[in-house]
Amino acid sequence: MLIKLYVHNYALIRDLDIDFDDGLTIITGETGSGKTILLGALSLILGSRADTSVLLEKSEKCVVEGTFRIENYDLEEFFSNNELDYEPVAIIRREINPAGKSRAFINDTPVTVNILKEMGDRLIDIHSQHQTLMLNNNSFQLDVIDSFAGTGKLLTEYREKFREYRQLRKEYDEVRENAEKNKADLEYYRFQLNQLDTARLNEGEQDDLEKEQELLSHAEEIKNGMTGLSELFSSETGSILMYLNEARTILNRIKEYFPGGKELLERSESSYIELNDLASEIEKLAGSINADPQRLSQVNTRLDTIYSLVQKHRVRDLGELINKREEIRQLVKTIETGDERLAGLESRLKTETGLLRKMAQTISGKRKGVINEAEKNISAILRQLGMPNARFSISFSEFDELTQSGIDNADFLFSANKQIEPENLAKTASGGELSRVMLSLKSLLSKNTNLPTIIFDEIDSGVSGEVADKVGQILAGMGKYMQVINITHLPQVASRGSRHFHVYKDDSGDSTITRIKLLSADERVMEVARLLSGSEVTATAVKNAKELLEAATGNR
Repeated sequence: MLIKLYVHNYALIRDLDIDFDDGLTIITGETGSGKTILLGALSLILGSRADTSVLLEKSEKCVVEGTFRIENYDLEEFFSNNELDYEPVAIIRREINPAGKSRAFINDTPVTVNILKEMGDRLIDIHSQHQTLMLNNNSFQLDVIDSFAGTGKLLTEYREKFREYRQLRKEYDEVRENAEKNKADLEYYRFQLNQLDTARLNEGEQDDLEKEQELLSHAEEIKNGMTGLSELFSSETGSILMYLNEARTILNRIKEYFPGGKELLERSESSYIELNDLASEIEKLAGSINADPQRLSQVNTRLDTIYSLVQKHRVRDLGELINKREEIRQLVKTIETGDERLAGLESRLKTETGLLRKMAQTISGKRKGVINEAEKNISAILRQLGMPNARFSISFSEFDELTQSGIDNADFLFSANKQIEPENLAKTASGGELSRVMLSLKSLLSKNTNLPTIIFDEIDSGVSGEVADKVGQILAGMGKYMQVINITHLPQVASRGSRHFHVYKDDSGDSTITRIKLLSADERVMEVARLLSGSEVTATAVKNAKELLEAATGNR
């Protein structure tokens, strides 16, 4: 529950520090004093949007900080999942700087606004006119019934299963769609694979063939060149080896009396051996090279096949073509075995659907089990709230398909008159009637919900007299199960609170600001008297105020 709220530089609030307690807390003040501003500030730490328009002083940052007692509200898992330190007392802070940048913290750890909102939804329910309009929403109506039925744990399990079911359904649909599409192309893929397999492609083959093609294409030119080289080395009429042999003879003759002659002879001997070996190699190669038009034709044909397949499959070379062949092979295999996978998914889907439907039927049974009691109790409270002929009922129907909330569709029906049968709440109820229906629901839910705090913003609008007193009794009754904070203009409701705050505007300084104070017993009498008589408090109003407060104290 909320135990402290601090607000700095928000709208008309310069600095505000309020301590709250359990039970029913009343907030009153004249119209325009800033009561709703408090809710705006509080909504910031519950994850609402914000901008610089909320700053009182545009050069300072706005700070809103709420301190909450959170033990016994099953929030440990939330803190663990979001890597937050759990403490029995949590501090939530929101800051907006003059540049419009917003920052949020839980126990001094920075968090996103989404995390802030998720936690806020589990701490406080701010009831406003907008929420009353949610009564017309079928999803909200089903949530209300679930609160009565206590299906929370079952629904959590069901929704997790439903999330898995949707993923499985998506996979099944994709596989089926691909299978249908691929089956139409299967023969084409088989043709491609057969063509590639028939080509008997080998890694590195293209490079070897291109080198051989180059050699065969220039065979005559190469043979002629090698033959000419062979003659240069070995011709009997003036070859390289003949001249080198003569040089050996001369060096051998003068080596004994010519310094260095022996060394030159050795070098010439070495050169002769090397060149003689080179001549033999050239002669051998010259004899081995022959033009082979038939082999050249075979090489060209093979390369044309490779080039054609490379171009057809839009790859760069033989390596990528071989990879493409294996991809097509795997695709053909996947298509050929696709029916097995589809059958497996279909079997799983059938099993999961059956399990989900059983869970949905269990949840539906629990919901239907509380309908009669809920209808009876809500109708009874509506009669207390000045609607003696009110009838409230819940219409149930089932969807053919599973939904995130099960198989049920709920519709709240209402009639305020004897002669009119209950019809859709949105079509028949006025704004004031919707507010009373919502109060009735909240009153009953307060005993079942695990929500720490509920705040009403003039839920009692449009009622007076005895009905107003009944509203006060209902709110006080809710305060026995949860923290209730109620903004009101009604003295009958205000007298029922265990604590009473007064919001007012302070014009004593250079600017108008909003302040709030906790009323003492005497101040409270005067405030209730003001609510009874208006701006001029009469002795009769004071007397009536004391009677209201004494009666409320006796009934607590």
